[in-house]
Amino acid sequence: MKLASLNVLGQDLQPCSSDPVTGFFRDGCCNTGPMDRGLHTFCALMTAEFLALSKYLGNDLSTPRPEFGFQGLKPGDQWCLCAARFLQAHEEGAAPKVRLAATHEATLAVVPLDILRQYATD
Repeated sequence: MKLASLNVLGQDLQPCSSDPVTGFFRDGCCNTGPMDRGLHTFCALMTAEFLALSKYLGNDLSTPRPEFGFQGLKPGDQWCLCAARFLQAHEEGAAPKVRLAATHEATLAVVPLDILRQYATD
């Protein structure tokens, strides 16, 4: 079951990416629901710096995993990221950019809007 699909601006949630297909529900949007314990609600624009940090922290997003249908991410790709991981990357000085229109409002329970706006691409 998905929660209401509004973005951090209180508007309809926009798609994040269909290539690669992202989202907890693999629907291209950063939707969430009770099963999404990681809160994959943040639509991030990948950077080399963030991908390196994520790999260092134990979540390698850049290496393809064909057995899971995952092609690996590269700089410029958009991906639904865990809100807490974004906050951690912000604190480490390696946060990716964010698409506010595609970032679910549930993100605001973890990351204040003023911090999100610092990284906004829209």
